Amino acid sequence: MASRRFAAFVLVSGLAALVNLGAGIVFRQGFSFTLAAVLAFFCGLATAFVLNRLVVFPDSDRPVEQQAAWFVLVNLAGLAQTVLIGLLLARIVLPWLDWTWHPDTVAHAVGIAVPVVTSYLGHKHLSFRRASSGG
Repeated sequence: MASRRFAAFVLVSGLAALVNLGAGIVFRQGFSFTLAAVLAFFCGLATAFVLNRLVVFPDSDRPVEQQAAWFVLVNLAGLAQTVLIGLLLARIVLPWLDWTWHPDTVAHAVGIAVPVVTSYLGHKHLSFRRASSGG
């Protein structure tokens, strides 16, 4: 069950990441890399919350307000990871490697992928844990 749940989480996260990445491409047309990444993050966040509630953690009996509050907090930690890794890659690592093929998109995609394990554990034990089980 746990491995199926993690696999579902990865699939849902992948879809939300595609929403995040696509929104980032659109937002970078008019905003800085950092602001575009933050705005795109919230598009992916909304997608991820709905799909996680419906598909990955449908058995959570916590009030939706508690789920949403923890979901946002766990994902803010993921946002910090995404932006820091993305900036490190886009501004330092990829230029050092002389990477020229869509460097901001590649940096953003890697930044999005980094927090998958920490986010899963946070959502499992905080956002969507069963209130009746205490953990």
